[in-house]
Amino acid sequence: MSTSQKNLHSKLTLGGLLITLGIIYGDIGTSPLYVMKAILGQHVIDANIVLGGISCVFWTLTLQTTIKYVMITLSADNHGEGGIFALYALVKKTKIKWLIVPAIIGGSALLADGIITPPISVSSAVEGIKTYYPSINTVPIVIGILFVLFTIQQFGTKLVGKFFAPMMLVWFSMLGTLGVIQIAKYPEVFKAFNPYYAYQLLSIHPEGFFVLGFVFLCTTGAEALYSDMGHCGRKNIRISWIFVKSALVLNYFGQAAYLIQHEGETLQSLGGSNGNPFYLIMADWFQPIGIIIATLAAVIASQALISGSFTLINEAMRLNFWPKVKIKYPTELKGQLYIPSINWLLFFGCVGIVLHFEESSNMEHAYGLAIILCMIMTTILLNFYLIMKRVKLYFIIPLITVYLLIEFSFLAANITKFADGGYVTLIIAAMLISVMTTWYLAKKISKNYTKIVKIADYKKVLMELSADLSIPKYATHLVYMTNANRVDEIEEKVMYSILQKRPKRADIYWFVHVNILSEPYKTEYKVTEILKDDLYRVDFNLGFREPTKINLMFKEVIKDMVKKGEVDITSRYESLNKNNIIGDFKFVLSEKFLSNDSDMRWHEKLVMNSYFLIKKLSLSEESAFGLDSSSVKIEKFPMVLHAPENIGLTRIK
Repeated sequence: MSTSQKNLHSKLTLGGLLITLGIIYGDIGTSPLYVMKAILGQHVIDANIVLGGISCVFWTLTLQTTIKYVMITLSADNHGEGGIFALYALVKKTKIKWLIVPAIIGGSALLADGIITPPISVSSAVEGIKTYYPSINTVPIVIGILFVLFTIQQFGTKLVGKFFAPMMLVWFSMLGTLGVIQIAKYPEVFKAFNPYYAYQLLSIHPEGFFVLGFVFLCTTGAEALYSDMGHCGRKNIRISWIFVKSALVLNYFGQAAYLIQHEGETLQSLGGSNGNPFYLIMADWFQPIGIIIATLAAVIASQALISGSFTLINEAMRLNFWPKVKIKYPTELKGQLYIPSINWLLFFGCVGIVLHFEESSNMEHAYGLAIILCMIMTTILLNFYLIMKRVKLYFIIPLITVYLLIEFSFLAANITKFADGGYVTLIIAAMLISVMTTWYLAKKISKNYTKIVKIADYKKVLMELSADLSIPKYATHLVYMTNANRVDEIEEKVMYSILQKRPKRADIYWFVHVNILSEPYKTEYKVTEILKDDLYRVDFNLGFREPTKINLMFKEVIKDMVKKGEVDITSRYESLNKNNIIGDFKFVLSEKFLSNDSDMRWHEKLVMNSYFLIKKLSLSEESAFGLDSSSVKIEKFPMVLHAPENIGLTRIK
């Protein structure tokens, strides 16, 4: 772990705690807006259901968020970074192949959650206006707020971040205060701390078990909390969570205290069509202020998930799960990135959700199903992380069993939401899973059919080609990107390109390889001299969160080599050499296409055809490597899978 990452996790500052409030807790912090409303629905208020529901909420926050995520999962950091892909990059070292399955399912489910969290949070907050204007259509307002939110992403969160932290401090203070006022009127509500009330609701009440599906909404932000660990540090999250959890619990218990005092009534009779206990516990004069604060908090909650989605896609690209897309770095801040294609994809997804469901009460049915899948996948990966860390089995087995039991119970309760809207997030997750799986499998198939040769067999011919004046010079410096992991090997197609596909004479040949590491932040390189003044290989070792700006990095390497006198890059043309002019650099990239001679199995055909279709929509190789298109030559190579061995021709006279 780098010194800066170490400091981030051991440092505890007031500023750090404030920033943590602004970045990490948006999603989990806005759940009081809809949890109690979802638990009660249209039913008559019953004290047993309220106490059972609130007891379930308290124990879910304690077991799921506090113990599983804040205490245990935050320890599974990958050089300071968290999230399901960072965890997968850690457990990949165990060499257990199938762990890729929970990683892809979990990552896709978390992204699908990013499409429904902004609409449900913003809608729940904006619907507070219905207290004053019952017939108002909130859909255009919600879409307008979402449009502004997605438009400002391109400027980075640094500017908005300064506003986020104090705003969330106001939000959590408001949650706690509103709760305390109501609890003071009915302190007996604290008996819900007793888990017996939760047990009573789940076992005795006819609809008790299904209430779990709505209770689960209180912990949906726990996964995002783990994903954003790299921004704030473990210690800041753990300490600030004490304040956040206290505020949340006080607000939930305050809502429960208010509802028990109105037993026998319904939410609709108490607050009209928008009977939301979150707004009902506010004094009439405070409600307009409460609506504004809630809307701002909902916007911040959405912001955290959007920036989390960018990080997730960036990691997926580096781990070969996602096609290459354009990434922008709006600020100098490490880890700050903006992916335009994902930003607008999320925006249109969110608008689709708002138009489809219209009201937050309808969205509650679609919410939770995808995220519980993600949590189960995290538990599976966490199990292997604990084994890897040699934690005692008598600790791992009961722990993982308890969490799988809890999470599968939540899944069973959430499955009932499938027909009411849960299918929406599952369809989105399934689409994302298919893209990730296709990309990963196609890369694997492609690798299996790439022929690798030994460079040593070609040294002599390369040296002679470089000095052969009868062949016109192609470039002073000819650079090939290679996927061959070993320094003494190269793809056969690279040698074919240099020697046969129009022989390419150059003064110096360069082979450049990019190795993506399973840690987030590292920028190292190694130079191997294969033939003095003729052939060099440069290996870049980059963390999975580092941008691959090969153009800039390669220039840096050349500059360093020239400084140390390892290479002479001046042009070898006499007139230019005399005047100390630097030689030209030409990059050659190979682009594969599927050969008609391929004789593929049906599943390979499906994977490869889908892969080439997605590839057309994704970023070109040159842009992905950050190369200047004026100095790049793209060569197309046929990719032959299972070529027929013998066609069986007969010669006739």
